[in-house]
Amino acid sequence: MQHMKSFIALFMFLGLVAAPSKFHAQQVGIKKAEISFVFVSKDVKGTFLGFESASQIDLDNIEASVFEGSVLSETIDTNNGLRNWSLRSGKYFDVDDFPRISFKSTKVMKDGDNIEVQGNLTIKETTKPITISFKRAQNTWVGTTSLYSIDYGIKIKKKREDNLVKVKMVFEIK
Repeated sequence: MQHMKSFIALFMFLGLVAAPSKFHAQQVGIKKAEISFVFVSKDVKGTFLGFESASQIDLDNIEASVFEGSVLSETIDTNNGLRNWSLRSGKYFDVDDFPRISFKSTKVMKDGDNIEVQGNLTIKETTKPITISFKRAQNTWVGTTSLYSIDYGIKIKKKREDNLVKVKMVFEIK
């Protein structure tokens, strides 16, 4: 009889350990990303490739999520080869010395289907706080933010306000 009780207890324990539980967080990551931007004062559109992510998105407790990723700075593409070459040079993105542009969240907040992600963006050797606003629909999350390139040592125009860049991220969550 004691063996039977031990067997039943072991079976129940293994069932609890092996069975999926609603109490376990549903962790997902970013499967695919499209990063695009508009340099507003010149109406120049472009993209970045080489996205890598170490994000851990907790769908059950979004505030516990961590958004972390980067793109290859050398992949900047504005559909103009001469401009791309110039932007990759030491004067602007300096891709030889600073091969990645990176972001890591410091705080994640939820408001309905909208997610606000605060974090630090690093371009070249400059790190500054930034907020990305995401709207989510199923497995696609669209994030937007704005920044001034001059704040990161990339001076295209003389006045700060003329260096406005609007960034859009489309993430496929897995």
